[in-house]
Amino acid sequence: MFHLLQRFRPLAAVSAALLIGLAPLTSARADAGPPEVATANTALAARQPDVSVGPQYDTTHVYVASADLDAFVNSFIATFGGKASPRAVFTVTPTPSKTASQYVQTPVGMLSVFGFETPVPYPFGNERTGYLVTNIDQAVKAARAAGADVLVDSFDDPIGKDAIIQWPGGLTMQLYWHTKAPNYAPLQSVPDNRVYVSRYEANNFVRRWLHFSHGKIVSDNPRADAGVIGRPGETIREIRIASGFGRMVVFVTDGKLPFPFGRETTGYGVDDLAQTLQRAQAAGAKVVYAPYNSASGKTAVLEFPGGYIAEVHDGR
Repeated sequence: MFHLLQRFRPLAAVSAALLIGLAPLTSARADAGPPEVATANTALAARQPDVSVGPQYDTTHVYVASADLDAFVNSFIATFGGKASPRAVFTVTPTPSKTASQYVQTPVGMLSVFGFETPVPYPFGNERTGYLVTNIDQAVKAARAAGADVLVDSFDDPIGKDAIIQWPGGLTMQLYWHTKAPNYAPLQSVPDNRVYVSRYEANNFVRRWLHFSHGKIVSDNPRADAGVIGRPGETIREIRIASGFGRMVVFVTDGKLPFPFGRETTGYGVDDLAQTLQRAQAAGAKVVYAPYNSASGKTAVLEFPGGYIAEVHDGR
């Protein structure tokens, strides 16, 4: 969206926007077993195209009250840098609705921000991340082949098309496509899509996501420090995945999560965590989980004006 923002084309606020949201929480205990990624599955994946474009085209969907839009956007930009598109009112769903919308670009990740002025049509607001794809029809077909359900079939937006899909375990996301292909600069730091699943669906979800994303498992730690999700002194299974859609960290838990964990959908890597927290608090955000030291570095959780919750960690 960066080039579109520079030209202040308000429709750009919608397309990278359209619809990402909050994944429903699932439950269960951590599972030490490896994900079941069979050779046959790899062959199936090879027969489906890789429809990813790049992590700089991922956007986290943020839904806030209209009255909180300015406070949220200003706070987020003050914390991470970047800029926002002009605000405009659009219909971003296939059924009648109106929302004030802005696209926010930062060096550590992109946001699509919605302040609905009408009731939010189902199932919008449950989707958490929007992924740009090379072809919407191929992407929906590939997702179906990998085992995803299609909650909202492909529909038109002002500059492209969108669909909403859901994976085993409850992860809901948007796929979007532009009529005119965008060209954005790479991110300074690629954010983590933070996913919580039960041990009953963890292997199933991972296998199917790998099939769709053509990704790979970077690490699978059956005894990771659960302090990173608010339960110090315990362990969880933590799976890290990389693909053309960016980074994903999968927490396999029993669902017994202290606030704010499970509410955060995105984790942002920063150069200096302490300074980032200071900037955030000066801009009206609250630290809702104090910095915690783990083997992979320091992590903390912020709540921004309007209620958006995000993890931040040492990106170095």
